[in-house]
Amino acid sequence: MTAAGLTVVGQGAAQAAPNGRTYHVDCAADPAGATGGRQHPWTTLAEANAHTYGPGDRLLFKRGTTCTGTLAPEGAGSARAPFTIADYGNAPDRARLDGAGAHDVVLLANTQYVHLKALEITNADNPGSERNGVRLRLTDYGVARGFVVSGLYIHDVRGGDYKTLTGSSAIQIAVEGTAKAGWYDGLDIAHNRIEDVDREGIYFKSTFSKRDLVGQQQDPNVYPGEWTPSTGVRIHHNTLRSLAGDGMKLDTTSGARVDHNRIDGFQLRSPSANAGIWTFNTDDTLIEYNEVSGGGNTHDGMSFDADGASRNTVFQYNNSHDNKGGFLLICPYSGAKTVGTVARYNVSRNDGARLIQNCWGPILDTRIYNNTFHNKEQIPGYLVQDDAGSPATTQHELSIRNNVFVSEGTGGYAFKNPTPGLSFDHNAFYGIDMTRPDPGGITADPKLRADFRLGAGSPALAAGAVIEDNGGKDYFGNKLKPGAPNIGAYAGHGVR
Repeated sequence: MTAAGLTVVGQGAAQAAPNGRTYHVDCAADPAGATGGRQHPWTTLAEANAHTYGPGDRLLFKRGTTCTGTLAPEGAGSARAPFTIADYGNAPDRARLDGAGAHDVVLLANTQYVHLKALEITNADNPGSERNGVRLRLTDYGVARGFVVSGLYIHDVRGGDYKTLTGSSAIQIAVEGTAKAGWYDGLDIAHNRIEDVDREGIYFKSTFSKRDLVGQQQDPNVYPGEWTPSTGVRIHHNTLRSLAGDGMKLDTTSGARVDHNRIDGFQLRSPSANAGIWTFNTDDTLIEYNEVSGGGNTHDGMSFDADGASRNTVFQYNNSHDNKGGFLLICPYSGAKTVGTVARYNVSRNDGARLIQNCWGPILDTRIYNNTFHNKEQIPGYLVQDDAGSPATTQHELSIRNNVFVSEGTGGYAFKNPTPGLSFDHNAFYGIDMTRPDPGGITADPKLRADFRLGAGSPALAAGAVIEDNGGKDYFGNKLKPGAPNIGAYAGHGVR
């Protein structure tokens, strides 16, 4: 109390988050008297879509039931009180939303501070047209903050072979319009299970993506807005299986992190080019601790891709194996450039066709070091496949250092159109007839173990070149020590 007898409300109380209201949906319930309460839940998505939600509100779907159509709620949450879409009840089966052939099962348009969790989402009817499981869409909106998409089971989204602003994907992140730049700031996509999707797993696209670095690799008339990247993006601990096309594609982001994901089976049903995890027109993307396998063919079919206008992309601590297309693609063309790509302390086993492929545009300041490549069942035709039509004039800068290459087969590991900017040093080549200069390299058995560590007495121990700004640890988490490093992705002592 003050001297005047007035109550002073504390700052904490003044900033308390709104409690919001809870609305229930049970599409198997009796529709009579539906109010959205737990005892009288809404019974259709149309009823859920007719309400405008606010901070702290919760829209809950009953476990063990199925709702059909498109969920497209209005309203938004706030930084302190997001709007949450999730489930309720104790049934063993999830709450299921079935698009039944609709363009989107869940559409979150021009909103922010929304958490979407725990639901089962499917959309298998009338296959072949544009189709999405979840679509986030901004149209001339500005910045949208505070999204979480987590714990979903998305499966059998049977779209067509589309890679556009509008579909087809399990999770589609789109920025549309031309009048007002839009972008996401704070988007967490985590712990989702995605299976049997045509075409994309997780896909980003924005009309506000025009900059000199991208050249004509995308049509400036279709994507005319100045480059306005989404920020605060993290994609982690997701599992993706049986994808027609790409696993994950980031586009027009800055500072995104993609980590601890498992992709098993991509490029399985699309006639177009697709990769496991790739970037286009992005800055400062960190791709780490992922396992990618099952690239279905050689178009593109490799685990990783720093595509046109990708700047300062780092691939580290990843496990790539059994991809028919190979390990890494670097792919600018039509006036685009790719700058500052780093691939370090990754392991690769039985990646085929080619380990590294370069497209014909400028590839600048690319460093591929301290990775370990082991091939037995699949022998890559090329170690480096360079698609430049004129090697003497193409600006390709690739430094390949301190890597272990072990082959248990015959042939392969050729070079297609190697440019003057391709250099090797301090690599270990075993079982491979190396035809390029490799100063400081070794050809003796590096004693590579099945777990990618080096055996005791390996000539690759402490035989590499010192590299500054090297990430600080190896694939196994061992701290990198001063002095000459080991060759390959393992920095520890030789294993007995």
